[in-house]
Amino acid sequence: MKSTTACLTGHRPKLLPWGYDESKENCIRFKLEVKKIFEGAIKFGIKTFLTGMAEGFDMLATEILLELRKTHNIKIVAIVPCLNQEIKWKQSQQERYRTILHFCNKVLVLQKEYTTDCMNKRNKFMVENCCVCIACYNGKPSGTGNTIKFAKERGNRIRIINPEKFK
Repeated sequence: MKSTTACLTGHRPKLLPWGYDESKENCIRFKLEVKKIFEGAIKFGIKTFLTGMAEGFDMLATEILLELRKTHNIKIVAIVPCLNQEIKWKQSQQERYRTILHFCNKVLVLQKEYTTDCMNKRNKFMVENCCVCIACYNGKPSGTGNTIKFAKERGNRIRIINPEKFK
């Protein structure tokens, strides 16, 4: 149900102040902030979270949701743009991706093959199937910015956390 569903959108590691090193103090503070936002969304009535399972914010945030699911009645649905989206990632990221997918309540693969617009199609699908968009966004033009714009056009509520605050 859209009225109790939120989607996640956010930057890849190259646009996050800590890059791939999530053990950095600034990333730990960021994760605590994201957890608070999720707890607020759950109190607000959000029961399902849609994740695009991209590197960076998506996977980091989904791991936080998996932890919260231990104490909250929430569902996590992976919206995968295409089969093998992780094939060109570092081995450690591929393993992390597959582990997260394994623990999601549901995995929905939108298409078999990669196409230049499959990520955009994934983002639109998520926005069309939720009422809240939780975004990790630095304000600069990007796929995340496009997703937020689309969410605004649809009248979705939007909660932005700027990773630049955590430099």
